[in-house]
Amino acid sequence: MRRGFTLVELLVVIVIIAALAGLTAPMVIRQRKKADQTEAVNNARQIGFALFEFETEYSSFPDAATATAVAAATETTLISGNTANDRCRQLIRAGIAQSEAMFYAKTGFTRKPDGIFNTDTEALKAGELGFGMLTKADDTGLSAAGNPSRPILAAPFVSPPESTGKFDSDFYDGKAVILKLDNSVSSYSIVKASGNVLINGKPILTTGIDTVWGTDTTPKWALPVAKQ
Repeated sequence: MRRGFTLVELLVVIVIIAALAGLTAPMVIRQRKKADQTEAVNNARQIGFALFEFETEYSSFPDAATATAVAAATETTLISGNTANDRCRQLIRAGIAQSEAMFYAKTGFTRKPDGIFNTDTEALKAGELGFGMLTKADDTGLSAAGNPSRPILAAPFVSPPESTGKFDSDFYDGKAVILKLDNSVSSYSIVKASGNVLINGKPILTTGIDTVWGTDTTPKWALPVAKQ
């Protein structure tokens, strides 16, 4: 007669399987976060190309003044608002961005864009943009002039982003994806306690001598809108 497994043997097998699962799960999760980070890096770079093309045509990155210019150039209604969604929507309206896909970054408040962007109410709806955009303190857009190390776009922010404007270290293996003025994309460690990112040893929005912003520009975030 064939002898079956004893209860002890089954328990040993279960313990071994559980131990192996416990060892491999963190690796799988980390690889998933790395993949999400890579997608954000690639999309940030695409947005960078679009922003520089937009700046060439409209003299600055998207803001209220360029919204008026885009509306006039396309003979459409004015795009209003100062969220990152409002500003990036101008790239679509101007015909520079041909898809919503490049605006996605995985965060706690985003969802995959649905690919419908024929109107402003459909384009970059709440949750379809994962990046925050830096502007001047008076809400005017930055331009390609300035220190090439200045950040202009970043992810991932906490959910909802407008609550604190801080970075979320639970995504991208504790890194923040930062697009700079020279169109390079770098990953910076997020200070978990403060939710901030340090550029050259100073918080990202710090101004003054020996900072990327200098004394001539005071930056602020135009933040994305969280999904409902």
